[in-house]
Amino acid sequence: MDFMAVLREKLTEFGALITPEADLAAPVPSCGDWTFYDLADHVGQGNLWVVTAVAEGRGDYHGDPAPANAVELRAWFDQSAKAIVESLSVDPATPAWTFTSLMPRTVGFWQRRRAQETLMHLWDGQDALGTAEAIEPHLAADGITEVFEMFAHRMIQRGLAKEPRSAVRVHTTDTGDNWTYGPGAPVAEISGTASDLLLALWGRKSLEDAALSWQGNWAEGAGVLAGPLVP
Repeated sequence: MDFMAVLREKLTEFGALITPEADLAAPVPSCGDWTFYDLADHVGQGNLWVVTAVAEGRGDYHGDPAPANAVELRAWFDQSAKAIVESLSVDPATPAWTFTSLMPRTVGFWQRRRAQETLMHLWDGQDALGTAEAIEPHLAADGITEVFEMFAHRMIQRGLAKEPRSAVRVHTTDTGDNWTYGPGAPVAEISGTASDLLLALWGRKSLEDAALSWQGNWAEGAGVLAGPLVP
């Protein structure tokens, strides 16, 4: 997958949400008590954080708060987007600081991670402004893979989640992909579109959402996926 193409596209789409008329105080229901301003600041600061991670090999970047004026905020965000695209437009095998040893410590990690991060926060921003759209199936399926190959294990490593006691099968009805998380034979299966499943794994939708279907031991399966699997 061309993660840089995805990153450029989603950064552009996120930036387009920051119009002069945008309500920066609009709540973002999927992100706790954040406002749309907080979300834009988070994504832009994350862009600059990764630029520092690649250029200087450190993860302790802390920038000044983003401008509170919508026009200035858009300009600031666009600059952060330009900076991260330039930073990551190199050989994916280039060494870089990352926050986990579970994946290669390379620029390629960040190309994928920031594409997925921006994708999810674009949905958050659209949701806050009442324009949320389903995530493209192939991108959502990759996001699910990332959850199970990295984030779920990292949450256990950090002591923020326990090892699952049983296994759950996750099935996408649109891409036909399958994942099994946990030990042994699956006690339950959850199915739905890749977009709905990814949003549920990231806590943007309930595991009981009507768009998702369960088979088997729902209570046990939901308990496994409740994890938490992600930060």
